[in-house]
Amino acid sequence: MMRFLSLLVLGATSAWSAELFDETKGTTLFAFDNVSIPHTQNLKLEMRQPVKLVGNPVVRRGEAGTVDAHGVQFYGSIIHEGGKYRMWYVAFDDQVEHAVKSERWRAAYAESVDGVTWVKPELGLVAFRGSKKNNLVDVGGAWGFVNLKVIKDEADPDASRRYKMVTHVYFRHNTRLGTLLPFVSADGLTWRSVKEVEPVKGELRKQDLLVPGVHLEPACGLYQWEGQYVLTAQNAMPHTHHYQGRVVRLHRSADFVNWSSTSTLAFVRDVQHEYLGAGKSREGEQNHEGIAVWNRGNVLLGVYGRWHGAAEWKDVSVDLGFVMSNDGHTFREPKHEWTLLERGKDGEWDQGGVIQGQGFENIGEKTFLYYGAWDPRPTGGPEVKRGGVGIASWPRDRMGELVFDASGEGPGDYQMPKVTAELVTAAVARPKTGFYVNVDGLSKDAVLRVEVLDALERPVSGLAAVIRQSGFQVPLDLGDLKKLPEKMRLRVVFEGAKRSEIRLSAIYVR
Repeated sequence: MMRFLSLLVLGATSAWSAELFDETKGTTLFAFDNVSIPHTQNLKLEMRQPVKLVGNPVVRRGEAGTVDAHGVQFYGSIIHEGGKYRMWYVAFDDQVEHAVKSERWRAAYAESVDGVTWVKPELGLVAFRGSKKNNLVDVGGAWGFVNLKVIKDEADPDASRRYKMVTHVYFRHNTRLGTLLPFVSADGLTWRSVKEVEPVKGELRKQDLLVPGVHLEPACGLYQWEGQYVLTAQNAMPHTHHYQGRVVRLHRSADFVNWSSTSTLAFVRDVQHEYLGAGKSREGEQNHEGIAVWNRGNVLLGVYGRWHGAAEWKDVSVDLGFVMSNDGHTFREPKHEWTLLERGKDGEWDQGGVIQGQGFENIGEKTFLYYGAWDPRPTGGPEVKRGGVGIASWPRDRMGELVFDASGEGPGDYQMPKVTAELVTAAVARPKTGFYVNVDGLSKDAVLRVEVLDALERPVSGLAAVIRQSGFQVPLDLGDLKKLPEKMRLRVVFEGAKRSEIRLSAIYVR
């Protein structure tokens, strides 16, 4: 079944796969990014929800007695390198009556050639129930990981630190509190903590903390921005204001060892400005588990948990929302209070709640969003098996689109008989390779006319082109690139009798 799904998703895209470039290596002006595309007229934004893959989950819980028999928790990460996709996730075993609970939460590994069919290789690194035939990575002890995120840092001159991982572990104060513990690795399989520490029943000692001794749920996201490592976290304590429940905070580090004591309030939903009072931290609409981030170079795309709170756990549920950032520190929703991905219906594998991992990949003609499942409703009762890793997808990079808005056109007192539908981008540097457009719905009666403007929005004589072909990466022919200004903007006009069929998703600057 998994092999069939792989062919179904990727089999028709092999010709495209050889031609499509990696969009993350350049600048992307997404249709939904009002910083990259700040000026529009008679255009409207339509966001698109991804479609869940039939046959989910693609990574399932293991058999009884295995390292992930109780749960596969995708508070994890995926990296594409060396011709394969590498996944790190949290595995829960089923030793309910024997092990300390924290020690049942371990870092595990899976890999895939096509992003759909996954295997759990026998790594032979960590003994579990007397055998090393399992897919556990070596983290130097029986740490209890709730959440982990992995990136590969190619720029680090120390090869033993190329892979970097942040984790959510626990420590003891008057109660059990969450905190941060970072790790580094040469291969992503054998890890060492950035600080010489050892677990005590799966937890960190209070004297070994790397961030202030308050309850913090880190490792929701990890990325690099302007020379710093940045992690996203969940926290329900007051910041500059009392917000309702869980909000997103960021912590920063220049060296991945020493982390900021101050935090950035990165994202708060509007409804959280109404504080419901002490003892009601479970109630109301909130953020859940920070933001998992896709670093697109000039912009960060993120997925957060849309927590639908209640007084009792049995009434709590979680969907996923979509945010973005252009400054690396503050996030916003391109569409207010919009649900990106809905939890499954009762009886489905992702019922009750869905969770965000740091798994975003452009594969062939698809953009894959990898996600996990957690049903919060049984919390506080007997343990139930949970989790798995699923895929939801869009057409490649088509998460949102600008389309013609005809509402200003017509016979009314305030309407014009024919309006211009256009946009002007932010200023960008002259491309080395060229401009490309991700667009659908073009024909002889629906075209995009593109003009080059200087940084002050004055037309540059003779530099214009018309796009008539749909595609994910349609080249914009502007002739000799050396004739382009060093800083420029693009004016894009929707034209033709069928311009209402045009759907513009992104402009790429290579």
